[in-house]
Amino acid sequence: MVNLFFLKRVLDKIARIKYVNRWVVFTADLGISFISSLIASSFVFFVMESGLTRERLTQLILLSVACSAVSFVMFSSYKRIIRHSTFIESGLLGLVSFIKVLLESIILAYFLPILSPREIMFFAAIDGFVTFFLLVTSRVMLIIVYRYIKDSSGQEKQNLLIFGTGNRAASMLNGSIHNSFRNIKGVYRIMGCLTFDRHQGYRLSGYRIYKIESQEDFNELVTRLRIKAILFPDYKIVKEESERLVRFCEKKKIRMFTLPSVDEVKDGKLNLLALPEVRIEDLLGRSEIKINMKEIAQELKGQVVLVTGAAGSIGGELCRQLCTFGLKQLVLFDSAETPMHNIRLELEEKFPDVELIPVMGDVRMPARVESVFTRFKPYIVFHAAAYKHVPLMEDNPCEAVQTNVFGTRTVADLSVKYKVSKFIMVSTDKAVNPTNVMGASKRLAEIYVQSLSMAMQNGKKEGETRFITTRFGNVLGSNGSVIPRFREQIKKGGPITVTHPEIIRYFMTIPEACRLVLEAAFMGKGNEIFVFDMGTPVKIVDLARRMIELGGLIPGEDIEIKYTGLRPGEKLYEELLATKENTLPTLNEKIFRAQVREYDYEEVADSITQLSQIALCVDRVGTVRMMKQLVPGYVSQHSEFENLDKEKESVSDKNLLTTNY
Repeated sequence: MVNLFFLKRVLDKIARIKYVNRWVVFTADLGISFISSLIASSFVFFVMESGLTRERLTQLILLSVACSAVSFVMFSSYKRIIRHSTFIESGLLGLVSFIKVLLESIILAYFLPILSPREIMFFAAIDGFVTFFLLVTSRVMLIIVYRYIKDSSGQEKQNLLIFGTGNRAASMLNGSIHNSFRNIKGVYRIMGCLTFDRHQGYRLSGYRIYKIESQEDFNELVTRLRIKAILFPDYKIVKEESERLVRFCEKKKIRMFTLPSVDEVKDGKLNLLALPEVRIEDLLGRSEIKINMKEIAQELKGQVVLVTGAAGSIGGELCRQLCTFGLKQLVLFDSAETPMHNIRLELEEKFPDVELIPVMGDVRMPARVESVFTRFKPYIVFHAAAYKHVPLMEDNPCEAVQTNVFGTRTVADLSVKYKVSKFIMVSTDKAVNPTNVMGASKRLAEIYVQSLSMAMQNGKKEGETRFITTRFGNVLGSNGSVIPRFREQIKKGGPITVTHPEIIRYFMTIPEACRLVLEAAFMGKGNEIFVFDMGTPVKIVDLARRMIELGGLIPGEDIEIKYTGLRPGEKLYEELLATKENTLPTLNEKIFRAQVREYDYEEVADSITQLSQIALCVDRVGTVRMMKQLVPGYVSQHSEFENLDKEKESVSDKNLLTTNY
């Protein structure tokens, strides 16, 4: 019993070895080449009855080893990871063997005439064939032994099927993933491929292909093979199968994983420890925005980039994507300590070559913000710092103004002062005809940024910074958003709370939103507001039902859906961001430029100064009253401030806006 336990520990340690030292492989290959040449020499000596002496035999063997070493070094055959070898590797070994005997033949024919031409021909043929055969056989045996050890180690495996038989599925089996692999959710053994096509009984890279047609077929296969997970080649296929295979998996409570997209694979290496599970975001998202990553990389490479709000959902994802562009420094600025600590640890682990500078601070503190500009002199600023939750800002309008309006003004002014090339502001769809404090505060931030940009463009203010604004819809999976809340409610057994049975929202994923920001940073020339084609709206109650089903539960039976009524400042239907009436097209068919009027910078600056002073006095009603005067399209809904709209009707509309796109 003790010996068995000891053996399992030894096997487990061997299974965890990443690779064998290349010089060990090189030495082993030389030994194989030596044996091959010895066999070929014996054939020439005994079968052909050659008069080969011991001295000449020694010369022949040494020549063979030398030629082998040259051939191995030329093609680096010993640097390959043997356990990941594929059929293609045999071609390389054949070339290595051919070069070896070619060198031997040339030297024996012209420089070391110890064999006759006929003997050289037979020696080269036998030596080349045996060398190739033994090199391939040794690698096959090592792969078999390694996989046997992996299967015999103490790691409990769960069975998995790969969906599809296309190129990416084949490449997974041939290269990235083999008989078994470890994921963050456990250790999985690949049992074969799953398909709805006519491939029953065929094999792909040695793995059997299983065909199904219905839920019953899937259930039977899963039970028979004891399948615990399905691996999709990419997100696109997940979306295509959202109403078929995904549903099958939901009902049987089978885990679903996806491989990352090609541009997420760093240096061609796939991180099997971080394969993402299929989330509701993957089922709702549309086709990803296509952007020219190379051109963006050329602009950002070697530059210092500052991200405010770097510990938030959007700011954090921006940092992840920016880390792939070869920056000189990435400065992370945020006031939230624990989220900043977490994003720092994550980025340091994923991007060890990027110089990260985490800075604790608040955009409402001009001196602290200026210290960052003085020290690092950023080339581009991504301004994502903001308060975003509608009900909270409805209760705290003074804080919304101080952060979203005054904070934006502070960062924008310092960007001009320290000659930042581009200032990219993250805004929201709620700035369009706002019905709440949060949306109005973001609209005022947009107005200030645009007026500052126009003042520089018209020569009324010195500066070269280009200001660009991007407007998002709702972001799936962001901190405090509907999906994390629904997940938590499902874990507790329900009920799921929805404000209204007819409420709808437009959604985008966090990576999709951040790609929009990057596209805007590259596309924008200055003084633009870019908006996104949000696609088809989603009913929140349908989203709730789908999340319940994803958990393998039945809506209304296992988990109740409860309606709580619209919250303060909340709209039933969101505004369309992009229409022909309020936008212009760009080179990207999914991105539009909003049509906006020009603003007088001095007038805007004076108005925002007054607003900030009122907010500093914590005058809630006075703050909202002035916001309504500055943003005529701002009409409160389901809010205590609705009575202020009647006052606004008697106020002249001469200040800032007549159109609020």
